[in-house]
Amino acid sequence: MSPGLLCTYSAQGLKTAGACRLALAAEGKSTQAHPVKISRVLLSLGAIGLLGLSSASAKPGWLTDLKQAQADARSNKKLLLLDFTGSDWCGWCIRLDKEVFSKPEFKEYASKNLVLMEIDFPKGRQLASAERMQNQELAERYGIQGFPTIVVLDSEGKKVGELGYTPGGPSAFIAELESLRKG
Repeated sequence: MSPGLLCTYSAQGLKTAGACRLALAAEGKSTQAHPVKISRVLLSLGAIGLLGLSSASAKPGWLTDLKQAQADARSNKKLLLLDFTGSDWCGWCIRLDKEVFSKPEFKEYASKNLVLMEIDFPKGRQLASAERMQNQELAERYGIQGFPTIVVLDSEGKKVGELGYTPGGPSAFIAELESLRKG
């Protein structure tokens, strides 16, 4: 996988509210907020969060629960494709989805050979707490350092390979998967 074809992910890039207050104080700016404004902001964020949670789901045909995905792969003797993605901000992830995952050729191949699982790290919407924790745990387990990263597991859960963005559309991506499947 070429490092130039990744959207990097770094938890260190996020500032906590405390760090922001310290930075403002260091610049001599006020860190006090008006209580009514805070209430309105929190209420607005809560409403947005509820809307985001209700619409937060994977693409059609993709699972978000590891236990369900593993059970499906095991019972159907299929490979499990884990798509580590930043679905709403990572350019290469969006490109992979448009050029490969959304195409009929890939969908047909996947229906016969794969169980698909999206492991998303969105910035524009909130995931349910359990899904967010599961995704973080999986990213750590598989040493994910950038997006998109595709981890392929056999039906018993053993890692058989890892891919990233592959130019050439569905046929090139399927060829890579076939080489992993055949070992």
